Amino acid sequence: MTPDDGDDPRTLTLDDFPVTWAVTTRWADNDMFGHLNNAVHYELFDTAINGWLVAETGVDPVTSPTPGVVAESGCRYLAELGFPEPLTVGLAVTRLGRSSVTYQLGLFASEQPGGTAAAVGHWVHVYIDRDTRRPTAIPDGLRSAMQRALVTRA
Repeated sequence: MTPDDGDDPRTLTLDDFPVTWAVTTRWADNDMFGHLNNAVHYELFDTAINGWLVAETGVDPVTSPTPGVVAESGCRYLAELGFPEPLTVGLAVTRLGRSSVTYQLGLFASEQPGGTAAAVGHWVHVYIDRDTRRPTAIPDGLRSAMQRALVTRA
């Protein structure tokens, strides 16, 4: 969710995301306050995006000639999460350009089906040519998967 989106992130549920990805917390994820460290939210978002793309397309981001690099990310923290807690990341594509894609992500406690997001983030990947490091078109297989997750938010 970018700051100028009209959606209230406090009302998003898993039903608002066409893709879901299960993630687990680790003991080391908790901070001194007893909840997930803020940086862990970003790690879980990154894991969900890349795990989903690999599962959907078989493309290995480590060896792909056109990797997606993070150009922007952000997160709004709405409720505490912690270890041990199974979580679900909701994923939606909200913008699909020629060389970039914007995701909206929600982080949900798995034990609260139908509950609202504990955190909502956005993530922008720009696809580049590995050799020249210049933006390039999103490969067709990835674009096809992204189109299946594309949503329009009011």
